[in-house]
Amino acid sequence: MMHWLIVPVVLPAMLAPILAFVMRHDITLARTFSVAGTAALVAVALGLAAMAADGTTHVYRLGDWPAPFGIVLVLDRLSALMVLLTATLALIVLIHAIATGWDDRGRHFHALFQFQLMGICGAFLTGDIFNLFVFFEVLLIASYGLMIHSGGRERMRAGLQYVVMNLAGSTLFLFALGTLYASTGTLNIADLALRAAEIPPEEAALVRVAAMLLMIVFAVKAALFPVQFWLPATYANAPAPVAALFAIMTKVGAYAIIRVHTTAFGPGIEGTESVAAAWLFPAAIVTIAVGAFGVLGARRLMPLIAFSAVGSMGTLLVAVAAFTPEALTAALYYTVHSTFAAACLFLIADLVVTRRSGDRLGAAPATVQNGLFAALFFAGAIAMAGMPPLSGFLGKLLVLDAVRAPAQMPWAWTAILVGSLLTIVGFARAGSILFWKSTSIPHPIPDMHEHVPPKALPPAARAAEVAPAMLSLAALAALAVFAGPAASYLEATSAQVFDRAGYVSAVLGPATEE
Repeated sequence: MMHWLIVPVVLPAMLAPILAFVMRHDITLARTFSVAGTAALVAVALGLAAMAADGTTHVYRLGDWPAPFGIVLVLDRLSALMVLLTATLALIVLIHAIATGWDDRGRHFHALFQFQLMGICGAFLTGDIFNLFVFFEVLLIASYGLMIHSGGRERMRAGLQYVVMNLAGSTLFLFALGTLYASTGTLNIADLALRAAEIPPEEAALVRVAAMLLMIVFAVKAALFPVQFWLPATYANAPAPVAALFAIMTKVGAYAIIRVHTTAFGPGIEGTESVAAAWLFPAAIVTIAVGAFGVLGARRLMPLIAFSAVGSMGTLLVAVAAFTPEALTAALYYTVHSTFAAACLFLIADLVVTRRSGDRLGAAPATVQNGLFAALFFAGAIAMAGMPPLSGFLGKLLVLDAVRAPAQMPWAWTAILVGSLLTIVGFARAGSILFWKSTSIPHPIPDMHEHVPPKALPPAARAAEVAPAMLSLAALAALAVFAGPAASYLEATSAQVFDRAGYVSAVLGPATEE
């Protein structure tokens, strides 16, 4: 059995308690081991992606118990892609947190960071819905600790709202699991696909209820309307590196929708195939509108970026809602793009906000390196808004091309195009206030007759502080330059996701050595 498959879960799970109990008083040692562990996770993720590239579905059976009786981890192109995306983003964010000193402003940052990676990677690799719930709870605990890192009243208030909302989602998750197990007798995704297909449509009412409850739970994680209201306050008040890491958190919800509602309840399952699409598409359209108007009306920089993340999730889920291989290809391309774009903007915002008197969009004296920050901000804004030459433009083109069904096309095209226009206007307004109007306001000159020392200007950003944002932009540029090979890989990924028979055969087949 290929034991590398479990490493993305075990490595951070083993490293986190060591960081928490052995290295908690030595920040240098904690930083060294945390970076080394995350870099090792990137290397393992690259190896797993290479393993999955040939289209084989690899299964890891814990305790060598066969599915559906035992716990299984499943590696295919989709899960390998998401684990690699998580590891790469985590390394970029971790470098920024260390370079800016965010990791030293509270306790146990690196331990919580590793627990967060454990939960995210586990959610992407699990082949069982109950264990998906378990990894969701690991995510919730670790993310709350990261959310309130370094303290503060507003941060605690936003963190409480975040926890309450997600605990409600967890409660619904348990109700869904109980209903699903009572009606099908299994929670293994592959086995569930077989059982759901065998239930006549007229007898599948309980299964449809469970599928709808799961959709609501995943919608909470994906910040989909009408349960998206926790995200702007959470992301806006979280430490900037944490908000950048959270860019992958909403993708966990989107991944769960893709995996569960395509494999177990999707096309070809008569009793449940229409449950997700009927609600997902209109909710995604409204989510785009909420994000776009939020960007346009934001009066602070961090909420503006948070609302743009909400809008990007709407665009992604519009493509997912089509439930076709072509639309899923577009959704996966846009997933990679929007993750790096949101993270990049949060990292850039951190550099700007720490050199101003807060993140309020108002005229203020120009910061040091004003031109550099302006260039980075507008590059990130171009990516998020979907303008050429970066990957956002290609991603939205792919989404628009994938949703051509007569019932969807007018709504999807209008929402995406108008939403992009409003996002452009919102970012342009914010950028002009931050970087153009600020240049005309001189720094205050102290009165020489008063014995008050002049206020020191914020220090210039060091190369290590700017590098993570530039790496994110480089990833977006590379995604645009290599759009052809990326699209080809994602087409194969989508085809594998919709190959229900292949997934079921791989997971429920004989427990042989791989």
